[in-house]
Amino acid sequence: MKLAVFASAWTFGGLEVCRRELEGGVFDGIEGPPPKSPVEARELSTWGAPYIAEICSGGSYSPASSVGFDAHFADFSSQMACASEARALFCTCLVGSDSWPLSVAVDFFGQALEAGKQLGVELSFETHRSRPTFHPWVTAEILRALPELRLTCDFSHWCVVCERLPDDERVLALVIERARHVHARVGYAQGPQVPDPRAPEYEAELLAHEGWWRRIAGAALARGQDTLTVTPEFGPDGYLQQEPFSQRPVADLAELNRWMASRQRSNLAAFVVNR
Repeated sequence: MKLAVFASAWTFGGLEVCRRELEGGVFDGIEGPPPKSPVEARELSTWGAPYIAEICSGGSYSPASSVGFDAHFADFSSQMACASEARALFCTCLVGSDSWPLSVAVDFFGQALEAGKQLGVELSFETHRSRPTFHPWVTAEILRALPELRLTCDFSHWCVVCERLPDDERVLALVIERARHVHARVGYAQGPQVPDPRAPEYEAELLAHEGWWRRIAGAALARGQDTLTVTPEFGPDGYLQQEPFSQRPVADLAELNRWMASRQRSNLAAFVVNR
């Protein structure tokens, strides 16, 4: 199995910046939003860089609760079509709303999976706050209802939602078995992003996340998956802590994500072959 590490457009500030990051040899591909038009999609498809599309329905990473089922689905469908035009490897989907009853969420994801099949697009649904997968036990119910559903695992969200590191082994085992993609950010009990994963005071959180990612790699290898994809995702806009008054960031985001990319090549080395 190969390991492919992707640069996040959200983290680095756009797909063009990610494209330049590939020149440094740290990253193998780019992950970001689908192009807004067929022309832009065709242009992206000519870059020659492996590309993962990141779909957010409802207008933003955190949609308003007033956005309904049909609007979410129309938004998802149009973005999925653009991702297909751009020849995305697959789509990481932040879709639907945490305000929906479980039955509505299952219906939405079921229809999304069917739409993906019809278009020939592989879908992976992210464990993300503000979405139906915001919570481990709710996510487990969705997985049991939809055996074909696969996940982009960002455990950092669950750390803050549960106010502790996820600790239900039955849920973790199910989620790890269904994992398609990893967003490599480290969360802690009071937030989705530790100030700096290199700091000794967050070693326990870092090692816990890396243990989950190794288990995902092991499961992928066991089922014959040819490539494990990982995107370091330490991000801006409220995720990265700032000093009071000066608003000076406590760390350099690009440096953190390059460090995480290099570290995961070592952390997952036992499961993958060299590039």
